[in-house]
Amino acid sequence: QVQLVESGGGLVQAGGSLRLSCVVQGRTFSTYGWFRQAPGKEREFVAACGWTGANTYYADFVKGRFTISRDNAKNTVYLQMNSLKPEDTAVYYCSAASLSGFWSRASTYEHWGQGTQVTVSS
Repeated sequence: QVQLVESGGGLVQAGGSLRLSCVVQGRTFSTYGWFRQAPGKEREFVAACGWTGANTYYADFVKGRFTISRDNAKNTVYLQMNSLKPEDTAVYYCSAASLSGFWSRASTYEHWGQGTQVTVSS
């Protein structure tokens, strides 16, 4: 049974950092992604990587601030978030897809975690 379990969210001041973790249980996938959803807004793409973590893709609004990585031995995907802004406040979701490509489309991913809240205060 596939399960994605996120952790690492919390409350941080603007300019601070957080690292989100996502343990993927059950199998490995071709693509791993992070999305976020703020209140009243649609879920949006944040970052993605291939199963080795070598190929990475980012939304423009996080380039230079966020880093996605993967630990194959632990089957865990990370999202290191630096220089956080109040507009980064959202529930962050980890996701996994059997296929590669179309990294930024939520429909690409067939498995999702429960989400972890990130709140950035000004």
